[in-house]
Amino acid sequence: MELIKAKLNELDKAIEIINMAKEHLREQKIDQWQNGYPDEECIKNDLRNEKGYFVKDHENILGYLCIDFDSEPAYTDLKGKWNYDESYTVVHRMAFKHNARGKNLADKVFRLLEEFSKLRGVHYFRVDTDSDNKKMQHILKKNGFVYCGKIWFDNSEKIAFDKKI
Repeated sequence: MELIKAKLNELDKAIEIINMAKEHLREQKIDQWQNGYPDEECIKNDLRNEKGYFVKDHENILGYLCIDFDSEPAYTDLKGKWNYDESYTVVHRMAFKHNARGKNLADKVFRLLEEFSKLRGVHYFRVDTDSDNKKMQHILKKNGFVYCGKIWFDNSEKIAFDKKI
């Protein structure tokens, strides 16, 4: 399994995966990503800024995510406390195809992200999710992320986590 930088001409593939994730969240009655975000322009910006990546297993694209080393402005107004004050990797918009779910893929991706970050000299993660997204919270905690507080992002309150690697 590997992370491959997505190209602008692959926008449709990324949008398809995001839409599958939106549908999955809706089926679970999770409000996250149900009001437009992330939209086509958001994903296009990921790709233009070379922050959009596909998760691939051999020749198959299994998922999409944004990997950002430039910080997240919403994280400056945390209601709580980050555990570290240093450069960090932000993971946004992690989404998987329907047929890739239930295979502990998120765990594998977080391990890939750790290697990817370390190669860039970054040893710290920050991430957020909706308070009703219990599945993602479980995945984060299982992968060593620690609850830090709440932020405001995408017109709603999110819960924020961090992890030292």
